[in-house]
Amino acid sequence: MKVKVDEDLPRSATDLLRQRGYEVDDRRAEGPGGPRDETVWEEAQREGRFLLTGDKQFADIRLHPPGTHAGVLLLRPDLENREAFCELLRGVLDVTTLEDLDGQVAVASPRGLRVAAARAGVKR
Repeated sequence: MKVKVDEDLPRSATDLLRQRGYEVDDRRAEGPGGPRDETVWEEAQREGRFLLTGDKQFADIRLHPPGTHAGVLLLRPDLENREAFCELLRGVLDVTTLEDLDGQVAVASPRGLRVAAARAGVKR
């Protein structure tokens, strides 16, 4: 599965995904002061990439309804540091795969994983 990692997440998240066999496009590789959120979203959709982010906007199902895109996983650790993001991502990947979240909007926090799935008849 192809994944785009938003620039707000640490490189260690990209490393963890690659270790798990995912094809990863890391926004950080494109330099500081990356593109606007709209550009990141458009790129992810054009490339058919699942988006991994710490930006709440991408998990807004009013803007990005489940089933209309390749999928989003929003990481919301209690502390926003490299270790917390990676621990949370590792926890998600230990119980599910990103393929299982394809086309859905998922939010992971230390309290669990919430998933907004596509309604019947909605396809991307």
